[in-house]
Amino acid sequence: MTTTAPRPRLTKTPDAEHPARGPRLPVRILPLTPAIVLLLLFLAGPIAYCVYIAFTDLQLTGQAQESFVGFDNFTRAFGDEAFLNAVWLTLVFTVVSSLIGQNTLGLALAALMQRASKPVRTLTGGIVVTAWVLPEVVAGFLLYAFFRREGTLNAILDWLHLPSQNWLFTLPILAVSFANVWRGTAFSMLVYSAALNEIPKEITEAAEVDGAGGWRRMWHITLPMIRRSMGTNLMLNTLQTLSVFGLIWVMTRGGPGGRSQTLPLFMYEQAFQNSLIGYGTAVALLLLLVGSLFSLVYLRLLRTEV
Repeated sequence: MTTTAPRPRLTKTPDAEHPARGPRLPVRILPLTPAIVLLLLFLAGPIAYCVYIAFTDLQLTGQAQESFVGFDNFTRAFGDEAFLNAVWLTLVFTVVSSLIGQNTLGLALAALMQRASKPVRTLTGGIVVTAWVLPEVVAGFLLYAFFRREGTLNAILDWLHLPSQNWLFTLPILAVSFANVWRGTAFSMLVYSAALNEIPKEITEAAEVDGAGGWRRMWHITLPMIRRSMGTNLMLNTLQTLSVFGLIWVMTRGGPGGRSQTLPLFMYEQAFQNSLIGYGTAVALLLLLVGSLFSLVYLRLLRTEV
């Protein structure tokens, strides 16, 4: 009678159970540690300090030490007519210059350049991109010279025997909105040009053979297929437009009478001209909240599959 020797029991180690498992989480994030430290030091730290300042009465001058005031700065803001006027003008400026102006004009230019000849595409793209790469201050002075009482626009209207006016005084918020459209349309044009190039030509050619006109192809084929690019473009344009400061400051400085004073200019006035750092920081947080709400809407749109 033969007996078989018992098999040796093998003890399983964690690496033997999961041979494909990589290094543990702390080891994997070790190369990211310098970047995380820098983000905490130069991004999260200042943001946390700004949140603290917004709940104090900190001032630039005439104050030995700040004190905690709770939500008084936010309550003061919503009871301030100048703040509410700045909120309204910020929404007008954003809708007119970003949601309607840059988005629509950028899409139109991208669609037209798809059918244009190469020299026309090169010339148009060069002109539009030049306006985009100009420094904000330089663009502001150019548009100021265009809209001022003795500026280029009124000279053209006089030559056409049409009535002229002081655009920076009568319609300041529309003047700065047009300036932002002129300066920022290039970004939308580039985004939409890349998106339109990704649409298979077979789809548009099949729709054209079926008798679909240009508007029907745009509405039923082009727009649904570039919807995600539209959401991304709208989000980036909106966030950039909400923070525009130099362009408006050079053209109107928020005037006349606060009729072009958006939230960034109102925040600057309260914090650095009136020396109310706490109040100005509270306005900055409210502006951040507005941008976050726009971002949530666009991110919701981006989740929708085409």
